[in-house]
Amino acid sequence: MIPTEFDCIVIGGGHAGAEAAHAAAVMGANTALMTLSRDAIAQMSCNPAIGGLAKGQIVREVDALGGLMGQAIDATGIQFRVLNRSKGPAVQSPRAQADKYQYAAWVRHALEATDNLTILEGMACDILVEDDQVTGVRCEDGRCFGSRTVIVTTGTFLRGLMHVGTEQTEGGRLHEPASVSLSDSLTRIGLEIRRLKTGTPPRLDASTVDLDKLEVQHGDTDPAPFSFMNGAISRPQIPCWVTYTNSKVHDLLKRHLDDAPVYSGQIKSTGPRYCPSIESKIVRFADKDRHQIFLEPEDQACTTIYCNGISTSFARDVQDQMIALIYGTHNARIVHYAYAIEYDYCPPLQLRRNLETRKVSGLFMAGQINGTSGYEEAAGQGLVAGVNAVRKLQNKTPMILSRSQAYIGVLIDDLLTKEIDEPYRMFTSRAEYRLTLRSDNADQRLTAIGRDMGLVKADRWTRFQTKVQHLDQLTQVLKSERTAGVSSWDILRRPQNTLAETLSEHPYVQAEHLSPEVCTAVAIEAKYIGYLAKQERLVADLQSLESRSLPQAIDYHSIEHLRLEAREKLSKFRPETLAQAARIGGITPADITVIQVYLKKMRHSP
Repeated sequence: MIPTEFDCIVIGGGHAGAEAAHAAAVMGANTALMTLSRDAIAQMSCNPAIGGLAKGQIVREVDALGGLMGQAIDATGIQFRVLNRSKGPAVQSPRAQADKYQYAAWVRHALEATDNLTILEGMACDILVEDDQVTGVRCEDGRCFGSRTVIVTTGTFLRGLMHVGTEQTEGGRLHEPASVSLSDSLTRIGLEIRRLKTGTPPRLDASTVDLDKLEVQHGDTDPAPFSFMNGAISRPQIPCWVTYTNSKVHDLLKRHLDDAPVYSGQIKSTGPRYCPSIESKIVRFADKDRHQIFLEPEDQACTTIYCNGISTSFARDVQDQMIALIYGTHNARIVHYAYAIEYDYCPPLQLRRNLETRKVSGLFMAGQINGTSGYEEAAGQGLVAGVNAVRKLQNKTPMILSRSQAYIGVLIDDLLTKEIDEPYRMFTSRAEYRLTLRSDNADQRLTAIGRDMGLVKADRWTRFQTKVQHLDQLTQVLKSERTAGVSSWDILRRPQNTLAETLSEHPYVQAEHLSPEVCTAVAIEAKYIGYLAKQERLVADLQSLESRSLPQAIDYHSIEHLRLEAREKLSKFRPETLAQAARIGGITPADITVIQVYLKKMRHSP
């Protein structure tokens, strides 16, 4: 018999929902994951890949904290690459193509095997609230489930509207219905709702594509795993292929531009700046005579191809003509046409740092409903929301990751200090402490936190402690042994010395069978120790501001000498710390000084 009372209910089974439900259940909360169909859990609605620039770091962080995504992609990936290998470690990011069917199945099985977790099939239509406290969820079929915490992770399903040419269809994604009632419910409880837009490219029957004619892109010969629980990737890898648009394609699209929903006025919402549609590309980059297209297999058997780079909402006949004009796809058959989708989101200024809404106690939000894009950004938020829902139930302080601790911290802080009026995507350039926030050290930054939260299990903790021990031992060996009066540590720091020359054949490394992961981490610490020390000093300065909390009842309009713009911005964003206040656009150092003086007067006033 299915229970009707839970500690935590997660609405939506996407990448945010999967991590949220898993985290809450592992921490001991009686958790329900509510989804339209268990077969749709963790679907890759768009790109069949995990990771990428900055996104790969987020996946490593999710894994370090005890989440699912890293292990899921290691188990189901079909091509692994480290991007920016030729650049510094701060901007190197892992990425992997996935068998999207195996990936979704792996996550579903992992959730089904998780204690304290019940998967409920149904469509949520109403958030139940009493006295500004969430009390449960009502489904469209009339069932009601009680819960002291609810996490909304609805992706693109809130009032989703898909566009293919002039054709408009309500839906959250292809062949799945939109959620209209739930959006109305959020409005009724006082949350602001706005609209965003995203899109997806066509998928091709791989057997109809002339792959032999195209440039091949192989994965790395030494594929690096995402999860710290895995030492290597043993799965066979398959290639991707590269082709390009051309002047004939551009001429075709320009002739039909007035009919494109984005330019005809049919779509009014803002789309992702950094993942533009092909119609936006030919307008914004009119001087370019071609645009790159990555043809990415969607499964191990390579039955369908994802056309990365030509997201569009053109009518089907225009899409057919476009594909016929691209080299290598002249005779290709489209199995799923591209479409754009508009959907509701809740501007994240309505959230606290723990991802709980300010309006309703116990109501949390994660993923695209907060204005973000990407599976990885969703997963990071989902894990944080799941942890903090349980921490609230336990009457414990929330897990707040700072900008200096994690890309996830940068992401959430940006959501709370910036106007999100377009889908937010993470980049390494958004992180001011990116040399510290590398993909190789995510476990050193976060696994102890995950352990404290109750997410990191004994096997992961033992593996992590062994790695830390190896790091310390190798560092001490290198610092103590000397050649011609110079320590091996200092020799390692010289720019001309590579990791392979200095460490892989070191007697201690070979005798102790130390992993390449340990050698890489030690080499990076040695080479960048000066920069890291400088960054640590900056982090210390930041922490002094992070520790200064701001009372949420402050009347900024009553603070003397505070500029009008600052009063308006601070009243709107309601920062929780001085550091957050300082990061709000339009807030100056002088404004922060005025606030500090005000707080000091408050402390000394009778």
